Amino acid sequence: MVGDMNRPTTPAEAWAELAAGNERFVSGRMLHPSQGVEHRTELSTGQAPFAVVFGCSDSRVAAEIIFDRGLGDAFVVRTAGHVIDTTVLGSIEYGVEILDAPLVVVLGHDHCGAVTAATRALVDGETPHGFVRTVVDRVIPSIVALTASGRPVASLDVEELAHEHLRATAHMLTDYSATLARRVAEGTCAVVAVGYTLAEGTVSVAEVIGDISPAG
Repeated sequence: MVGDMNRPTTPAEAWAELAAGNERFVSGRMLHPSQGVEHRTELSTGQAPFAVVFGCSDSRVAAEIIFDRGLGDAFVVRTAGHVIDTTVLGSIEYGVEILDAPLVVVLGHDHCGAVTAATRALVDGETPHGFVRTVVDRVIPSIVALTASGRPVASLDVEELAHEHLRATAHMLTDYSATLARRVAEGTCAVVAVGYTLAEGTVSVAEVIGDISPAG
């Protein structure tokens, strides 16, 4: 509920709560917390999510489900390929600065269509039509960065490219947002990039900016 004394208030507590929820999801022992009628009514007067989740819009990667959370727990922002623009940054800053969420999760996944399309654009020159191309254009820099060592794009595994795009996205958040960078430096927030496997349902940490280590 709003003002719940059990709400995680540190990056470590917030990540531990999400990690535990994912373990329940993977094992099929979901609790479906924060989804009751009384809780829904309490939330009508305000919200206090303990995490901002910035993820891909893929229909198979619903944050509240894979982390076994409910209403009011996560402030969710989604774009295809978890690509960033100013409205994304503004939404994430709102969740961290205004709603005081102590954690930002960048949620990517395997078999990402946006990464595959970006790879095809570089290798074969195939580019999608309309505004879908803007999504691909925002993924390409992550792939190009991975080829800086001289490795051709065609030699790289798509999942390796997706992993690099995930890490790059996390760093772009703190590079572009002074608000987020300040909160991370203060220790009041952390950014965690996690990859989700569609078949198994598991999440794994790809990058951490800040500190999510348990106290003590």
